[in-house]
Order: sequence, then structure tokens, then C-alpha cells
Amino acid sequence: MKVSCLQMNMKLGCPEENFAHAEQLICNAMKDNPDVLVLPETWNTGFFPKENLAELSCKDGDEVKSHIGALAKQYGVNIVAGSVSNVRDGKVFNTAMVFDRDGKCIAEYDKTHLFTPMGEDDYYTCGDHLCRFTLDGVRCGVIICYDVRFPELTRSLALQGLDMLFIVSQWPKERIFQLRTLTTARAIENQMFVVCCDSCGTAGKNVYGGNSSVIDPFGKTLALAGENEEIISAACDMQILSGIRGSIPVFRDRRPKLY
Repeated sequence: MKVSCLQMNMKLGCPEENFAHAEQLICNAMKDNPDVLVLPETWNTGFFPKENLAELSCKDGDEVKSHIGALAKQYGVNIVAGSVSNVRDGKVFNTAMVFDRDGKCIAEYDKTHLFTPMGEDDYYTCGDHLCRFTLDGVRCGVIICYDVRFPELTRSLALQGLDMLFIVSQWPKERIFQLRTLTTARAIENQMFVVCCDSCGTAGKNVYGGNSSVIDPFGKTLALAGENEEIISAACDMQILSGIRGSIPVFRDRRPKLY
């Protein structure tokens, strides 16, 4: 499975411009014939405009489903459409949406852990469910940014059977080493591929660090972006999963009664 991360530099509080830019990046990424495209966190609004957030947000994901779903169908590609600021039932959620090659939205996930140091919990509502789905026969899951700091979330997904984890994020440049460390750890400890699509550029005083990556279950980095906007791609050999899981059987050797 070939995966491409669209490390996007979006404009804070400018959803129309961001939708147009995301469409252009998707078009450019298709030159590499990927199986899956991945966008970063809250690419429609940036992270995050505190004034008029609800007005700037998608309404029940309709804009994403109509625009990104149409592009998935047009190009015949799976799209993990990052996450967007999204109003549903009068509340704003940080929502990830996933589209298959037919343009159908097959999964939605609301960010579980909101980043309290930046007041995300004052403006967004946290999610109440995990998210698993299948793309081209590969068992996948998605989490959003701060979620990666909670290993029990990823392990809960892994215990349900997972081959590839998508992480979409807006991670600050000053802590980018932590993102690299956490994503690598999640791949090794859960014996799965991890695909992290981060943002770049600035939003107000915040500078985001890029470094999107594709990591295999051994912890090897298959592709790594720099700090600026770019598209990275990597081919993930799913056949290696059975080998590592057989040689180092961490799931068989777990002792959950002690945890």
C-alpha cells in the first residue's frame, strides 16, 4: 500500500482558501499514484481561530463530504481527510473523516483528548468513540494529534486488530522531537505501520513543525518530510506484519490481569 502525506500550510480562519489549496495538493499528490492520501489536523480552519469558530467550521462535515468525497471518487483513491473543525448538534468537534475509492465516507472520528494547554477544550467538544475502518483490505485506525500522548488509546485500537494507524496533527515546531519519538514508539509497541501527517507554517504566534512521516512496525522511518509544505510518499509492505508479530509475540505475551 502506497501512502502519501500532504504536509499542508493552511491559513488560519480561511476555510475557502484552505479547501482550494487542499484540492490542489490532492491533485499534485496523485502524480505519484498513491493508494491513500492523508491531510493534517483542522486543515479547514487552522488550529484554531477562537473568534467565530463555529461560523468558520464545516456543518456536519457536509463540505468535506461533498468536496473531498468527490475528489476521492474522481481519482479513485482512498483519502484520510485529516480533521476539520466541524459543527454538529450545535457543538464544535475536531472531526476526522475517511473516504474510500468510491468517494463514500466510511468512518468519522471526533478527537478524544483535547489539548487543554491551548484551551481546545473551551471551544471544542471531545469525542466518545474509537475509530477503525478498512482500506483495500488493510485494517486501519485514526487518532488526532494530542491523542498520540495516550498510549492506552492506540493500544485499545491495536487489540481490536490494526495494521496501520493514521495520526493527523498540528504539532508545534518546538516539540517536534516528541512527535517523532511518540509516533515511532506507537509503531514499535503495537507492531503496526504508523502514518503521521502534520501541518507546517504559522498560525498566529504558533509555529508548526512538519516532519510528517511513515514508520514501519520495526520503527524504521520509510519517509520523512522537512519543516515546509511538501508531499511525501512511501510504500508499506503489509507482508512484514506476520513476520514481526510471529518473532516477537508481544500481544500473546501480555498479562492484562496485572495492568
